[in-house]
Amino acid sequence: MARNQVVVVPYPGRGHINPLLNLCHLLSSKLNQNNYNTTIFSVVVTEEWLGFLNPDPVQTNVRFVTIPNVLPSELNRGSNLVSFINAVYNKMEGPFEEMLDKMEVKVDLIIADATMNWPVDVANRRNIPLAAYWPMSATMFSVMHHVDLLESHHHLYVDVSEKGNESIDYIPGISSLKVADIPEVFHGRFRQTTDGIVPNIFSGMAPNLISTTKKADCVLISTTYELESKVIDALRARIDIPVYTSGPNIPYSIPNQTKPNPSSHEPFYLKWLESKSPRTVLYVSLGSFLSVSSAAVDEIVAGLTQSGVNFLWVARGETVKLQEMCGEKGLVVEWCDQLRVLSHSSIGGFWTHCGWNSVKESVFSGVPMLTFPIQFDQPLNSIAIVKDWKIGLKMRKEVEVFKRDKIAELVRQFTDSESVERIEMMERAKKLQDICQSSVNKGGSANKDLDDFIRDIKMYPHY
Repeated sequence: MARNQVVVVPYPGRGHINPLLNLCHLLSSKLNQNNYNTTIFSVVVTEEWLGFLNPDPVQTNVRFVTIPNVLPSELNRGSNLVSFINAVYNKMEGPFEEMLDKMEVKVDLIIADATMNWPVDVANRRNIPLAAYWPMSATMFSVMHHVDLLESHHHLYVDVSEKGNESIDYIPGISSLKVADIPEVFHGRFRQTTDGIVPNIFSGMAPNLISTTKKADCVLISTTYELESKVIDALRARIDIPVYTSGPNIPYSIPNQTKPNPSSHEPFYLKWLESKSPRTVLYVSLGSFLSVSSAAVDEIVAGLTQSGVNFLWVARGETVKLQEMCGEKGLVVEWCDQLRVLSHSSIGGFWTHCGWNSVKESVFSGVPMLTFPIQFDQPLNSIAIVKDWKIGLKMRKEVEVFKRDKIAELVRQFTDSESVERIEMMERAKKLQDICQSSVNKGGSANKDLDDFIRDIKMYPHY
């Protein structure tokens, strides 16, 4: 029987579950190297999510345990997002405690998604140490953590249409932002959309994060120190508990882990990429959850085709129709192994919605980005890519209203292998790739932080 058990509680969404799973595999690998192979990681998912996930047969000490779905089966997250988020915040705690009561192995540590505050309440009641895991950037964490500064400068819950261009230059470690750049969590309990005034489903996240941070034993942030060093240093100076970086937390980011070997059963999209010259294909993915209007999609298709650039587009739904519109230069698929695609030698750029996991995978692969932020943390990620790291161009700045001619022009500019801007962008992307990949190796920043994390949690009474 295992001597130690770590219970891992992700928010039930792919962008939250995947990085936490990768963190578990990384921690398990490190513990095995140091002969602590009796630790098991029990990842808590809803019954719905268990059907989407496959256990890793190599690491049997990372396992899934389930709790009931938070919504009735006839409902789904896409059409009932407000109900789903409310259920995650208010209905998961009871089933989670019932699951803990049934566990045969003592729980020594809980690692929980910091966007939810009930796991830390459960941990405190049961006297179990808890590490709060933040699956987004350190910059996003800092903006939300410094809600007091936003309030004191009258930038909390403001009308973005009136104050959107005002500067925010007072958050420690963060270069100047505009009010319009900060997440919807600060734009009031209701927000204006094309469908009218709707509830702001993210308005409770900042209080949750602050509450969790105050009660947790430490914070793990899914980032590489060198990418956000000023922000992380400022957080460590302001927060009373330890703040660790855990690295990219993506596949292939465990030292000595090998990528899948090519075989005769390679997906057709990888075979298609093999037929293209190095760095000539633009990979396009606007996220698994958020979307753009059908009119915008039509302009994107026309602009990509008009650009003359080869492109691989992950577009969920109507792929047959889109493929017919894209012609010979483009390939449209429902899904792909994104990191394998980004790692392919033919990929020269990534048109992305700037979800944090996508950003980390692109940096890890040394691929510049054409940024297309939609909401939440994505505008902040776009700023990091374009302004701070200088490894991308911003589509939204150039194409506020979708016009195919402008899209085609920007795509050609972005992928022009002979332009000085493109050459310098590729050089910077390669340097960041080396930094990101080195961070999880011996002597790297994330490797050291996780060693410190393992050492420190062993100091708790349970160890």
